[in-house]
Amino acid sequence: MGMIQPYEDRKKLKWQGFFLSEHTTEIDTEILRQFHCPPKEALTSEEINQCLFEAMKKNRTVAIQREEVDQEGHYPPDIIGKISGYDSLGIYLCGETTEKIHYDEIRHAAFFEEKKWFDVEG
Repeated sequence: MGMIQPYEDRKKLKWQGFFLSEHTTEIDTEILRQFHCPPKEALTSEEINQCLFEAMKKNRTVAIQREEVDQEGHYPPDIIGKISGYDSLGIYLCGETTEKIHYDEIRHAAFFEEKKWFDVEG
């Protein structure tokens, strides 16, 4: 006859099923709403074109700030991704999702270098 195994509690794992996807989405949007991106220097169309051309040629990740503000005058977070294509109206940026950005919407474009956790100064 075998011994009865003691119950092993799963701690937080058993409670994760109680969080609704709507709740977690609302928490994420609230965090984004609290973050205010400072306005970056408005670049000329030649500077933007040069940056986008280099990013496409070298397959580098870019961060693009759109020329749009919300009701309080704050800029949204940068759109980050690699250029997957372009046409006469804009570029296709492939990041979390593929998004088309028109050339006249771009305020600032720069190469994006992701900071490692050990490089971030606290």
